[in-house]
Order: sequence, then structure tokens, then C-alpha cells
Amino acid sequence: MATAAFEAIAEDFEFLEDWEDRYRYVIEQGKAMEPLPDALKVPATKVDGCASQVWLHPVIESGTFRFDGDSDALIVRGLIALLRALYNDMPVSEVGAVDARAELGRLGLHDHLSAQRSNGLRAMIERIRTVAAAS
Repeated sequence: MATAAFEAIAEDFEFLEDWEDRYRYVIEQGKAMEPLPDALKVPATKVDGCASQVWLHPVIESGTFRFDGDSDALIVRGLIALLRALYNDMPVSEVGAVDARAELGRLGLHDHLSAQRSNGLRAMIERIRTVAAAS
């Protein structure tokens, strides 16, 4: 169960056979995001468990989930962009049903991320799920 935005990314990944190209694609996705304002880079939005600095700022309006995020690491910023494509504009009631690990697995990310990056990705997903469940 993925959004149309994430499906478009999955389709793009099918055409990128080389992992250097895929990494570049993920980084470009992150570069295309608007930076998170410094005023939102506070302890409440910081994600623990990530090797780099990561901030996620969720917003739930009219039952729709979305979030903005940022990181000081380019690849992590790209991973945030992928998660935004996966979750943004989804009914908040459906966020918990998304199997993010399986969806990201379709991109082959699990085999190509370091253990630290994988742990950080899990921490980001857990934060998203926790915020959605609390609403």
C-alpha cells in the first residue's frame, strides 16, 4: 500500500541498474526538498537513534498525515524524501498499516544501507508511526 508518489519512485528505481545511480537518485530527492526551518530543528522534532542529525516535523490536518524533515547528511535527507513520498497526504488512519520495510525493500535499500543508516531509517519510521497512532 504505497502512495502514487512512492510508486513513481519505485518505477524510476527499476530503470536504474547501478547502485551508484540509485544513491545519486536518492540524494537528488533529498536536495529537491525544501529545508526545514531552523525554528523547527528542536529537541521535540529530533529523531534519536540516527547516526546523523535528523528532524521530522509531522502535521495532521483534516485526518491527513504529512511531514517535513531534514538531516545534515545528504543520503539521510534523501531517505527522508523517500519516506515523505511513502506517507505524505495519506489518511492518518492508514499510516500504521503501511509496511514501510517491505515498500522500501522493493527499492533494494536494505541490502545497500549501512547498519547505522538502517537503524536510523527504522527510528524515523517508528517516529512516523508513533505520531500517527497518537492522533
